[in-house]
Amino acid sequence: MSAAILDGCGALPLRTFAAGETVLAEGTRSGKLYVLVSGSVETVKGDVQINTAGEPGAFFGEVAALLDAPHTATVRALEPSTFHVADDPLAFMRSTPEVTLQLARLLARRLHFLTTYLVDVKHQFQDQTDHLAMVDDVLESLLHHHDHESSPGSDRCPDPDPTTE
Repeated sequence: MSAAILDGCGALPLRTFAAGETVLAEGTRSGKLYVLVSGSVETVKGDVQINTAGEPGAFFGEVAALLDAPHTATVRALEPSTFHVADDPLAFMRSTPEVTLQLARLLARRLHFLTTYLVDVKHQFQDQTDHLAMVDDVLESLLHHHDHESSPGSDRCPDPDPTTE
């Protein structure tokens, strides 16, 4: 899979980041899609490391690009890391169907993992009447949400008030 992705990115420019350098900053809009060629990175949400990646062909910035939204996490180089950079991610995706298919498969795997996890959580907490009872609503939203716009929220960060936007 990664060879097909890297082959499809061959025409994109390369950019190298030093260890500790931020590739994407949570809450900002870079308008770029990054594909890892070499090195390794960490993904941090708030102050919590949620992932590390070092596999060539890994995508970064895809969610922000597809949703035209700010980046949902910070990506930082753990060692010198080189990326292919798409300055216009949507045009790049339209012009490289094989890369886009691999990205779609990646996103489908993430969704499958998340829904499987939430089903497990639902089974564990099915008799709860507190905030854990909302797992049903989350699953329903993930599986049947077809609106183009959405704003996730939580008790700590509630949904934005649409009357103030």
